[in-house]
Amino acid sequence: MTLPTPAVSELMLDTLRRNGRVNDTLLAAIRPEEYALQDGEGGWTVAGHLSHLAAFRVGWLLEISPGHAAGLMAPFAGVNPWAWESRDPAVLGTVFREGDAAAVEAVQAALAEGRTFPDPHGEGTYQSNPAHFLQHIVVHDSHHRGQIMSLLRRGGRTPQEMQALDEHWAIWRA
Repeated sequence: MTLPTPAVSELMLDTLRRNGRVNDTLLAAIRPEEYALQDGEGGWTVAGHLSHLAAFRVGWLLEISPGHAAGLMAPFAGVNPWAWESRDPAVLGTVFREGDAAAVEAVQAALAEGRTFPDPHGEGTYQSNPAHFLQHIVVHDSHHRGQIMSLLRRGGRTPQEMQALDEHWAIWRA
């Protein structure tokens, strides 16, 4: 399918930047001992959620635009991104930021060439517009951040601490 060659809207790019700031804020708020929190029912740990969020970009880029993932593999040290876990906020932050930049570059390249991304699993992956990958990142991050917030609350954060963390979401309104 050949698509018209629109650019990624400034609004979408700003949305992704704001999403990145929310991720940075959450990373800065996580205490070292909280990376091990889990729900006690077999769910992921905070570290598992954060690592999955960060690696999600690279994992999908390996499927839909491998050339844009190639320079992002060093932090994974040979581990499949979908199985990788880190508790280092600096490493996680780097993987988030570099993954976002590569995702934007991949989308812009696909749009400039008037093409969609490959659909390796026959799911209709971003076939109507490659920029849907960027939307997927934002929605996916939001989903997992909600789970992380729940784990923090269940892990002993006080109502006041949770309220203070909630106040950081004003980033979206700035």
